[in-house]
Amino acid sequence: MVDNRPGAGGSLGTGIAATSPADGYTLVVGSVAPIVLNPMFYKLKYVSLRDFEPISVIAAAPQLIVVNPSTPAKSVQELVALAKASPNALNYGSSGAGTLPHIGGEMFKIVAGVSVAHIPYKGSVPALLDLIGGRVQVVFADMPVALPHVKAGKLRALAVAGPKPFPLTSGIPTAIEAGLLGFVLDNWWGLLTMKGVPAAIINKVNAELVKALAQPDVIERYTAMGVESVTSTPRGFSDIIRRDEKIFSKVVKDAGITVE
Repeated sequence: MVDNRPGAGGSLGTGIAATSPADGYTLVVGSVAPIVLNPMFYKLKYVSLRDFEPISVIAAAPQLIVVNPSTPAKSVQELVALAKASPNALNYGSSGAGTLPHIGGEMFKIVAGVSVAHIPYKGSVPALLDLIGGRVQVVFADMPVALPHVKAGKLRALAVAGPKPFPLTSGIPTAIEAGLLGFVLDNWWGLLTMKGVPAAIINKVNAELVKALAQPDVIERYTAMGVESVTSTPRGFSDIIRRDEKIFSKVVKDAGITVE
């Protein structure tokens, strides 16, 4: 049974799951926002690795740097040049304060040495709609939401923010290849359960999940959504969460990011 509980960047549903019995019958799908970022900014009902047992990553995709086709910049370097020529004249949209697109914008400012203004929205969709409408100039967007607009010609993709070329965006350079050294902004989605669930149950769910996500029809459906089907061990997923907590906490500190 699927129980969708949207709100607060995924933290609402994640917080509800955290109070569920540790019997292995409740699973939660989390991403970078509710598992890594939101606990840095908000007082929540949960602490990710204290209250949850990671089972496996289930999908991954780097963020996509996109601009309106009318924007003069046809490359990352041209975007940087525009931003340097007119500090704070360019606006970047995000899906809200403290979200991954917000972190991406602040990372861009640090790595490129530019000043651009942040315009937060209540979600990725309204941010991209305003980008298409020309009211903001750039978004460090979630791949599944932005890629269809790129394919339709409504947005121009300047780079993918992964450490290596992304198979679903052939021909688009990585941000590092485009000149933003060290700019890596990966998103992932993963399956977790409550702390205290026996290891035997966690390992069983992990094994079945790995088999399911290797099925050709599942891979095809994920590809259509703009993400890769990936898996990990429970320990491997824990390591990814810890890695990202370290990376993003440094960005938050260096950029002085706060949310109201």
